[in-house]
Amino acid sequence: MESAAQASNKPVQDVRNARGLKRELRLSDLTLFAICCVTSARWIPIAAHAGPGSIVLWLLAAAFLVAPLTVAVAALVAKYPGTGGLYHWTREDFGPWNGFACFWLYWVGIAFLLPTAALLYTKVGFELLGPRYVHLGDNRFHLLAAALTLVWVALGSHLFGLEVGKWTENIGAAATWVLGVLLVVIAKMVCVRRGIATPLHIVPRWNWGTLSFWAAIAYATSGMEGPGMMAAEMHDPERTMRRAGWIASIFATAFYISATTALLVVLPSENISELNGFIDVGNSAGNLLGANWLSPCIALLVFATGLGFVGGLGTATSRLPFAAAADGLLPAAFARVHPRWGTPWVSTLALGLVASLLLILYQLGDSLRAAYDELVSMMVITGFIPYLYIFASAWKARRRISAACGVLVTVAALLCSLVPPSEIDNVYLYEGKLLIGALAVIGSGWVLYSRARNVQKIFGLSKDS
Repeated sequence: MESAAQASNKPVQDVRNARGLKRELRLSDLTLFAICCVTSARWIPIAAHAGPGSIVLWLLAAAFLVAPLTVAVAALVAKYPGTGGLYHWTREDFGPWNGFACFWLYWVGIAFLLPTAALLYTKVGFELLGPRYVHLGDNRFHLLAAALTLVWVALGSHLFGLEVGKWTENIGAAATWVLGVLLVVIAKMVCVRRGIATPLHIVPRWNWGTLSFWAAIAYATSGMEGPGMMAAEMHDPERTMRRAGWIASIFATAFYISATTALLVVLPSENISELNGFIDVGNSAGNLLGANWLSPCIALLVFATGLGFVGGLGTATSRLPFAAAADGLLPAAFARVHPRWGTPWVSTLALGLVASLLLILYQLGDSLRAAYDELVSMMVITGFIPYLYIFASAWKARRRISAACGVLVTVAALLCSLVPPSEIDNVYLYEGKLLIGALAVIGSGWVLYSRARNVQKIFGLSKDS
């Protein structure tokens, strides 16, 4: 007979969570999927605007968050090779309520993240196309239509199965690679012509602004949990996740550092807009090098990376309500798998509809837009909480060093995200809104969970021993 220790090290199969899903992701597909989840071009201008000290922050994030998260996710996929990722891991290690809370916090955060990402990618795309198209990015109707198109192409393609949908991430990851190479080539050519625009003094200046920015850097380098949610749809999950995770982690680190450095070579950091940094660099380099095609080319690549980012992270996140519904904690419809395409189509549609509704609300007026921006700031905080669960599960999976590093960085990022921006006048009001918002998300999750458990008790449907 097996010893207790041997039994505890065996992978925990979750038949309910894997039923009906198809294993379509091989190493190359999962690597490109992971690259889309971990890298986001929208952070490059923000990092470049903050100055060359961002380079060291990228390295610190890679060493103390990206690598530990990669180790943690690979270990948890090997231990729990079912779908649902962080919900599945937390439920098994810490009970059904913690699993549901982890899922709910993460899902709500992504539901708010996708609309802002879609709007940013489409607006930057319009403005990079040139003066004839800039007005489209300022027109609410055109901007909304383009952003909705991005969301539904990215998520809608996955309704037809991973065999079709994975090409969204494949294209997005390839565009990220090409964008990185193009920026480095542009920077080298500009450097030969007129030298380096920003002195590369990479030691960060530690102040309150740097601490607040550290939270953004940490958030930018997260995302490896995304491919981990697809374990039931991988070939050989244990080996594939481990290898794909490390390849994607190295790529993401190289991309963030090289692209940030490239922007700093072309323009002084203070001249790089956090929102329109690619436009600033594209126009400046294009005028210097006599290459008017640079900005439209960058626009196309940035839009393609956004397509892959929304598709990858959105598709992975749709597996969370699917797994929770399989446990009876959400309506059964969320656990439906399309009989032909083998996808959790209801869960995918639900995320797309919520993201679309938020996109529409975002365009209604300036007052609502201001409130929405405050909600997004709060979502960064709630978005970090699931990582505490992930690293706690990694600790139980005996990845102690990675777990300790991950917890320390996550706690530091949570504390840094509480530092108010410089333009905030009423600090107490700002902090109060963040606290109330976070409690509201947790409270809404508790209401949903309690109702589901009460129904299970009444009808004797509880699946937990």
